[in-house]
This record gives sequence, structure tokens and C-alpha cells, in this order.
Amino acid sequence: MSALPWLLPALPGLAGVALLVTGRGADRVAPVAAVAVTAVALVLAVLAALTRPAATTPLFAGLRAGLAVDGLSSVLVVTVCAVAAAILVFAAGDTGEVRRARARFFGLMLLFTAAMLVTVTATDLALLLAGWEVMGAMSYALIGFVWRDGSAVRSAEVAFVTTRAGDVGLYVAAGCALAGTGSLELAGLADGARPWRDLVAAGVVAAALGKSAQLPLSFWLSRAMVGPSPVSALLHSATMVAAGAYLLLRLRPLLAATGWAMHLVAWAGALTALLLGVVALAQRDLKQLLAASTCAQLGFMVMAAGVGALAGGAAHLVAHAAVKSLLFLCAGVWLAALGTRDLGKLRGAARRDRVVGVSFGVGALALGGVPPLSLWVTKESILTVAARWSPWLYAVALAAALLSAAYAAKAVAAVWASGDVRGWRRPGPLERLPLPVLALAAATFGLVGLPPVFDAWRRLLGADGEPGPGAGGLLLAGVLALAVTAAGLKWRVPWSLPGARDWLGLERAASFLVVRPVMALARSLARFDDRVIDGAVNGVGRAGTALARLLREKAEAGVDGLVRDVGTGTGELAVLARRPQTGLVHTYLAQAAVWLLLLAVVIALTGWTC
Repeated sequence: MSALPWLLPALPGLAGVALLVTGRGADRVAPVAAVAVTAVALVLAVLAALTRPAATTPLFAGLRAGLAVDGLSSVLVVTVCAVAAAILVFAAGDTGEVRRARARFFGLMLLFTAAMLVTVTATDLALLLAGWEVMGAMSYALIGFVWRDGSAVRSAEVAFVTTRAGDVGLYVAAGCALAGTGSLELAGLADGARPWRDLVAAGVVAAALGKSAQLPLSFWLSRAMVGPSPVSALLHSATMVAAGAYLLLRLRPLLAATGWAMHLVAWAGALTALLLGVVALAQRDLKQLLAASTCAQLGFMVMAAGVGALAGGAAHLVAHAAVKSLLFLCAGVWLAALGTRDLGKLRGAARRDRVVGVSFGVGALALGGVPPLSLWVTKESILTVAARWSPWLYAVALAAALLSAAYAAKAVAAVWASGDVRGWRRPGPLERLPLPVLALAAATFGLVGLPPVFDAWRRLLGADGEPGPGAGGLLLAGVLALAVTAAGLKWRVPWSLPGARDWLGLERAASFLVVRPVMALARSLARFDDRVIDGAVNGVGRAGTALARLLREKAEAGVDGLVRDVGTGTGELAVLARRPQTGLVHTYLAQAAVWLLLLAVVIALTGWTC
């Protein structure tokens, strides 16, 4: 057994706790410490990917918990640490949204990263739940980081309550797994008997779709956009939303064992990719466009889990992590420099700093599936398997891929158009440093689709037999993506599509069904606590105080009087007792005679005889 699996999440986790406990006193050293910790974590992640360590520990009687790095989790731990390192370097140079309370910010980001590392390396549902829960709590704290802003706090509450509604499914899955198999091991979930196996699958699917912002819970990702840009970059790329897709890819044997779960997951992902692509196309706000595109791209990964495209889904997850972190960091530069996210007011922003502008262009075109960039290949590796699974599913997914090209072209056309940008603040070197690195990854990760490379990738993930991207499919997808992108760059895409800009009205429905009832229940419980529980405690205190006052005012006076009377009586008896003490013999003789007479009377009256 190796200590490396425990050390990998423990390092950023303990460092994050230390920064949070230290507070404002660590604001100066927090950026350097956080970047150093993530750099060391990245080295440990690479070492773990090479050595594949595993570790277990007793949890309860007959149950064990553990962490392990296998093929799929090795890809994820390296991706999470690499992306987190790039984002924290950017945040270290950010003089905008995170310049205050840096120790708190970097502490939360490190804990967020640690929770994701636990989630992707857990071999059982107990530790998976622990990482899952901490990740949700950290997302709440980071989305509402500017806690003095009431709208930010409300958005954090909506996002938290919505994801928690889905997370209930993971608790159901854990309980049913224990009842059906007597174990919480992920590897044994597919071996359970009905109906427990189906209940476990239902719980896992609900939790994963909620965490990855799939229909009908996609809207919470829109609310998450109020957080600082580095938070959006990390949340949308390698943590939180990626956790749901990862979980479905990890548990694909369970989905296959039920049968129905594969179809549900495949169609949920495909429809999310299509409909949230429409939502992205309708947005005027750059971060909202990127948020909707995240839901859509995660839809491809979820669909990959449904159709059994493990290698393609994992490749798309890694490429998307590089692309989306890059795009959100570029958006963060423009937000800090110009104070706006409106695409109409960002015209010409990409021309003011070519490093930022070109990096954004590479990331956006990769997002659109333009060849030869990464997502062109990774999407096609999923579509190839989907085409064998169902031609209708393939048609929906292909339409969603073309929508990707349309909303990517819309973003590129807006920021590269001619415009008079005023109030520009040149980004610092740390803000610019990770952008070319991420752009390079976004551009070149498509090499994974080359046959020799894809063969090695399949062996790494244990996905032998899965078909790779075909030349015909790549050609078709590439030509269509180029055509749609060219049209989007040349002709202005409509700003408004009916019902799409407000995320298909999903938030209103979910607020009515989930958020409002939960918040109303929370307020009722708070009032019950204040008036009943806390009121009872306060009532006991008030009653004790009143009783003490009553005793002081009423009973104490009587007790004092009784003490005074006893003292007075004792004094008077003492005076009487002193009177016979005359010092005269005849007086003592007379007293003795009296006492003898009294004794004789007593004897006579009681009839006592010697």
C-alpha cells in the first residue's frame, strides 16, 4: 500500500485549510503558497499516473475505503492539477476580482482542487461522497465569494440548492448499494441484484446530471457566473461540472448492466448539447455564452458514457478542460480591463492585446470543432461510437456540434470586430503567462486521434475495441464546422432567439419546484429555531433570573428576619443563663433544692421507680 494516493489530495487540502485559518494575515504569501502547492501536486499527480498507486483503510465493520490511481483517474488527476496550477498563476496576478481576502480565496480554491482529487481517485462511495460534498460546499463559498453583494449570495444559494437536489441521488445510491451488495465499492456496483442495482444507477445518474448541469438542471451554471473569473475557469473546466461526466464514465459497467440507464444518459447528454447550444447562441453576455457552452460540451461527455465511448469521452474531457479554462481566463482579463461582459461592448477587445486575443481565438475555434484543433477530433471520436449506437442520436449530436461552431464564431466575431475600446488596462505578466500554454494544449491535443496515439490512449483507459475517429467522419465534421464558422464570422448571428436567452425558462420552473420550497423550509426552520428551540433556552434563563429576583426580594427578607430572631433569642437566653451565676454558696444550695424538688415531682408524675 502506498501513501501517495492520500498525499495527493492532502497536500492542497491541508494548505487550503492553513490559509483559511490564518486569514488576512496570510494575504501576501497566499498566491505564492498556492501556486507552489499546486506545482508540487502536479508533480505528485504525474508520479501517481506513472506508478498507479492504491491505498485502503478500514471504514466501518466489514467496510473499507480507499483511493487509487488507475487509467481513467490518472488522466483526471494530471488534468485537474495542471489546470488548477494555470488558473492559480493567473489569479496570483489578478488585480481585479480577487485582490481582497486573497488568503480566503486561494484557500478555498485549494480545497476545491483537493475535493476533486478525492472524487476522481475514490474507490468507494463513502470517500466519493466526501469529495463530492466538499466540492459542493466550496463552490457555494467561491460563487458567493463577494459576500457583501446580496445578488452573489443569492446566486450561490440557487446553485447550491439545485446541485444538492441532484446530490440526494448519491446518498440513495450509497444506501441501496449497501443494502444490495453489502459493500460500497464502485467496482462491485454492477454486480448487485435487482431492484438495488437499478436504484443505485438511478441515484448515480441523478447526481451526475445535476453536478454536470445537464437538463433539466442546467440553469444553475448560469448563476455561477457571478463568481470571480478564476472560479468560473476552474469550476467549468476540471472540477465540479466535470465530476458528473467523470462519474458516469467511471461507472459505465453499471449503466450497461441496467440497460435503461445507458439510453437515458445518452439522450440526456445529446439533448443538452443541442438545446444548450441554442441557449449559448442567444446570449449577449460573454460569460453566459461560455457557461451555456459548458453545459453543451459536457453533454457530449455524458452521451459518451451512455454509448460506451470511454476513450472519446475522456479525451473530450481533457481537451475541454484546456479550452474552457483558457476562454474564461481571457474573459476575466477583459472584465477586469473594461468592466463589462456584454459582447456588444467588447468589440475590438481582442485587438488591444494580441496574446489574449489570439489565445481566445484559438480556444473559441477549438470549442467550435474547427480542424485541426483538439475538439474537432475528440467530438468526432464520440460521434463515431454514437453513429453505431443510433443514427438518430448521431443526427442530434452532429447538429449540436454545428451549433458549437455557430456560438464560437459569434464570440470570436464580437471580440475581434473593429471597435473603440476605452479604459483599457494592460494585463500583468502572470495573467498572460498561462494563456499561450493553455492555447497550445487546446490546439494540439487533437493529436490523440492519430491511430497510434489513440491505440495507446485506449490501452491506458482499458477501452480496447472502441473505434477511433474515422477519416470520413472527421472530414464531414470538419467541413461543416468550417462552413458554419465562416458564415458566423461573416454574417451577424441574431442576438435573440425566443425563450433561449433566459435558459429556456428552466430557472423559473426549478425555482418554483425546488429552490423556493427549500428556501421557505429553511426560513421556517430558522424561525422554529429562533422561537422554539432558542426561545426555550432563553425562557429557562429568564425564568431562573426571575426566580432569583423573587427570592432576593421576598424569601431573603424572611430568612434574614428568622436569622435575626434566632440570634436575638439566643442572646436573651444567654442573659437568663447568666442570672443564676451569682458566686454565692447559699444561692447555689437553694437552686439545687429547687432542681431536686422538680425531679421528685417528675418522678411522682411518671410513676418511675428505681
